[in-house]
Amino acid sequence: MKVLVAIKRVVDYNVKVRASADHSDVDLANVKMSMNPFCEIAVEEAVRLKEKGLVSEIITVTVGSAQAQEQLRTSLALGADRSILVETEESIEPLAVAKCLKAVCDNENPDLILMGKQAIDGDNNQTGQMLASLLGCAQGTFASEVCVEDGKIAVTREIDGGLQTLKLALPAVVTTDLRLNEPRYASLPNIMKSKQKPLATVTTEELGVDVSARTKLLGVEPPAQRQAGIMVNDVTQLVDKLKNEAKVIS
Repeated sequence: MKVLVAIKRVVDYNVKVRASADHSDVDLANVKMSMNPFCEIAVEEAVRLKEKGLVSEIITVTVGSAQAQEQLRTSLALGADRSILVETEESIEPLAVAKCLKAVCDNENPDLILMGKQAIDGDNNQTGQMLASLLGCAQGTFASEVCVEDGKIAVTREIDGGLQTLKLALPAVVTTDLRLNEPRYASLPNIMKSKQKPLATVTTEELGVDVSARTKLLGVEPPAQRQAGIMVNDVTQLVDKLKNEAKVIS
């Protein structure tokens, strides 16, 4: 079984994101970038399936700038066999990402597509669902457990009422949730080996995909400063302030 894992380069989750000086966008100057945490979980799940003997090849793919090769090399160090960079300098949206991944899937014909349920920068939670629709295949979102058996994949997902298990025919798209697994750290020998693994680069033009933006970013503003709280002497004073100052009760 061939597995394709989509990953994304994002600002490291430990970094406090700030708006640029002119408030036109997020300030990315000298900011540490990493693989999206949900994507790390997807890579880990693919590697675990390979260790069980269920997967023959793992291909990682990302859509972005040339700098995203760093995150692809990380995925190779974690256990992927080869990587593909769909290179573009455009600020790319979920639908354009899904179209690029669809073109890659048409060339690679994977049996299973894994990806994080969302990226921690845009928080859109759209690409997996859009890709499944474009491919016309089954999808299982927010996976907390994945089991491959008899040519099908059982996906347990968390819903409001508890757990729901779906059995999907392959090929299928599965998006991963936090509780699916705990990603491993790349060892130094594997990091060195990853430099020798294949990493191909294609452009969006070569794939025939239009990635022009359909929305326009007008500006980025930091959240308002939180005001200091005040102490009240009793419930009567609290109710008075909520009613007359905060005006949250009548």
